[in-house]
Amino acid sequence: MTAIVAKPAETEPDDAELVARALARDRDAFRTIMKRNNQRLYRLARGVLRDAAEAEDAVQEAYVRAFAHLDGFRGGSSLSTWLSRITINEALGRLRRKKRREGAGLVPVEASEAEIIKFPLSPDGDPERTMAQRQILQLVEQATDSLPEIFRAVFVARVIEGMSVEETAEVLDIRPQTVKTRLHRARALVRKELDARIGPVMLDAFPFAGRRCDRLTAAVMERLGLAE
Repeated sequence: MTAIVAKPAETEPDDAELVARALARDRDAFRTIMKRNNQRLYRLARGVLRDAAEAEDAVQEAYVRAFAHLDGFRGGSSLSTWLSRITINEALGRLRRKKRREGAGLVPVEASEAEIIKFPLSPDGDPERTMAQRQILQLVEQATDSLPEIFRAVFVARVIEGMSVEETAEVLDIRPQTVKTRLHRARALVRKELDARIGPVMLDAFPFAGRRCDRLTAAVMERLGLAE
């Protein structure tokens, strides 16, 4: 009887392997790099630009720039951090150019549709709860968009994307203590915005669901690290 030998589990390629393969023009390596980083880079760019289409364009441009200079990746930080910094710089550059055009009266200033944070909606099919979740999510996104630029980038990196203080500092090229200070201020501003708007909106929409809305609000605030 022939013994069956189990195949060893395949391990995910690390940064060094992916970079080496990409430098050799391995298409799968490029796809893997982008698949691993697309969501983070989009959220970071969207947090700076507050525009979904512009953020997508910024991420594409960042990838093109990064892949053209992939031989410059030295592994001092993770590939994800390296790509994040390139993306942030691309987004900030676009934001500065946009502000210059707006200042010259060349383009109108328009509010973009927010679509930063994605929380799972109610799994139990409760339409009332699902609607409440969507309204709260919209308010959270609007509160995030209303943050000043220097606070918004830190808030998106730390709270939404879950990056460490050190990684956020490296990506934004600021000191770790500055990250902590700006995050504290950003959380206070978001909390103030939500406190001012979330109660009246929920009571108007669901006059008989006060406790449910309070519970849901508390859960969202907890996930954002904004709980009292």
